[in-house]
Amino acid sequence: AVPKTRILATGGASHNKKILQVLSDVFNAPVFTIDTANSACLGSAYRAIHGLVAERNVSLADVVKLAPEPKLAVTPTPGAEEV
Repeated sequence: AVPKTRILATGGASHNKKILQVLSDVFNAPVFTIDTANSACLGSAYRAIHGLVAERNVSLADVVKLAPEPKLAVTPTPGAEEV
């Protein structure tokens, strides 16, 4: 089953497992990362692609399917939601 909430972490902090674990525990959601250079620009690039194909009724979700598959980095620590 796919969880309702998941976090996609990018940028320099996404290489720090301790920071990712805090995010996962605070939001009680798994954290995923992508190994892409200049990931801060990635969202803008996909929006630009979407703008180019919008006339053909291509959804943003379909455009983002072209993205690299995120990899699971950390999951919530059991019991963290109670803290």
